[in-house]
Amino acid sequence: MKQTLLKKFQEIFGAEGETKVFFAPGRVNLIGEHTDYNGGHVFPCALTIGTYAMVRKREDKLLRFYSMNFESLGVITSSIENITYKNEDNWTNYPKGVIWAMQEKGYSIDTGMDIVIFGNIPNGSGLSSSASLEVLTGFVLKNLFALDIDMIQIALIGQFSENHFNGVNCGIMDQFAIAMGKENNAIFLDTADLSYEYAPIVLENKKIVILNTNKKRGLGDSKYNERRSECEEALNDLQSVVKIQSLGELSEAQFEEHKHAITRDVCKKRAKHAVYENQRTIQAVAALKKGDLTLFGELMIASHNSLRDDYEVTGIELDTLVEEALKQKGVLGARMTGAGFGGCAVSIVDAEEVDAFIQNVGKAYKEKMGYAADFYVVSVGNGPSVL
Repeated sequence: MKQTLLKKFQEIFGAEGETKVFFAPGRVNLIGEHTDYNGGHVFPCALTIGTYAMVRKREDKLLRFYSMNFESLGVITSSIENITYKNEDNWTNYPKGVIWAMQEKGYSIDTGMDIVIFGNIPNGSGLSSSASLEVLTGFVLKNLFALDIDMIQIALIGQFSENHFNGVNCGIMDQFAIAMGKENNAIFLDTADLSYEYAPIVLENKKIVILNTNKKRGLGDSKYNERRSECEEALNDLQSVVKIQSLGELSEAQFEEHKHAITRDVCKKRAKHAVYENQRTIQAVAALKKGDLTLFGELMIASHNSLRDDYEVTGIELDTLVEEALKQKGVLGARMTGAGFGGCAVSIVDAEEVDAFIQNVGKAYKEKMGYAADFYVVSVGNGPSVL
């Protein structure tokens, strides 16, 4: 990978000066969906696929970006002075946003950079290509400019930039999972206070298989922000009868006791998902610690059903993949992962059944949707690194 990047970098930006290569992973969330902005728990892990950057500092203030994934866009140029969001700057608004956020938080970035990016996370798949790029940028800046910043702060800056620069009201999960990834472990994160613990992913003879709908989506223009505001409305109604700061503070019983306070039925459904999904996530991690993979799989299925029926973020593509996955031999569980509205599902499958699983689910999906799904057998990897 280093040689491929170097060749492209020299072709685009010339061979002079010292370059460095960095990597940040993508992530998949095993359970705990749409809980992260509701003060609940999530259970994501970093992957071994991700985003690479070759970077060289400049003497002036120019930022020159080039992506091997979007070669037709060529070099996109900005400056570290007066960074603003521009539609025509396309994907570079993510790294630009992180540089802007660093400056807003008082970190000194005094020169520009030449950057070549390559990602092997499918774009728009829900495996967090944007958060991977944000955390990667923060990690690059920490290294190149010797910034006194830890990985949790880099995750928070990534979230801040996505919220305030790119206008997507995302929670902290994606950036946190990527920044804090640990090989063969998922992260049990309480998004209310950022307390976390690593939980070993011991799958014995089983594999994590990601199923990509190949339906492209963009978070900013999806119904993501709408779902978030429906949860905020539900919380606001509940606060008239119970003293809470977030939906994640409620047990299922407390929710059932107080749900009458939520005036709109649609908000009641959204809040029910947030509360029940948080409890499912807590139960799933306890099951994994006990080695009860069967229960973990059952909770994954319940999670998908709730995302389909109460949160209404799945759609025909994801529902088809999950329904077909659950018909296959050796499948413990399957659910949509990420924001929904397309993107990916995740399943846990017996290793010896993986090939048949991919073939059968792929065939059924293509027959129903008219186009193919993609499948990735993934490993759980570490957070960002210098290569």
